Amino acid sequence: MDEETNLLKPENYMRLQFASRSENESFARVSVAAFITQLDPTMEELTEIKTAVSEAVTNAIIHGYEGRSGEVRLECRIWNRTVEIAVEDDGVGIEDVEQARQPLYTSRPDLERSGMGITIMENFVDEFMIDSIPGQGTRVRLRKVIAANRDLEQ
Repeated sequence: MDEETNLLKPENYMRLQFASRSENESFARVSVAAFITQLDPTMEELTEIKTAVSEAVTNAIIHGYEGRSGEVRLECRIWNRTVEIAVEDDGVGIEDVEQARQPLYTSRPDLERSGMGITIMENFVDEFMIDSIPGQGTRVRLRKVIAANRDLEQ
C-alpha cells in the first residue's frame, strides 16, 4: 500500500468541532494528547505535539476570527506511527503566507503577540503545511512520526 492510500485510510482518527473561544485551546490540546497516547509517545514527542496544536488553535481563534465568533475544526489521524493533525477555520484567511511564516511577524501587534506561533509549529513537527484563502479561512496541517521500539533511557 503506498503512502497516498494510507493517507486516505487512516488506522484511526478523531474529529472535533468547537467554538472559537480561547478557553477551548486547552480542550483541543488535551484531546489530541489523549488520542495519540495509543502510540506510546515519549514525553518530548507528546509535549511537542501539544504545543504545536496549541499554537495552531490559538492562531485560528485570535488571528482567524479577530474577535468574532466562529468555529474551529480539528482532525487527528494516525497511520504507520505517523500523526497528522489539521486545524481549520473559516476566518479572515492570511493575505501573505510567506510573510506570516517569518519569525516575529504578527498581524496583531495590539495584542502583544510574539509572532512565533508558526515558527514553533514548524520546529516541533516533521512537516508543516498551511493553506489559506483571504476572506475564506485557513487550514494548518501538522505531521509527526512517533518513534517505535525505543531503547530504555539510562
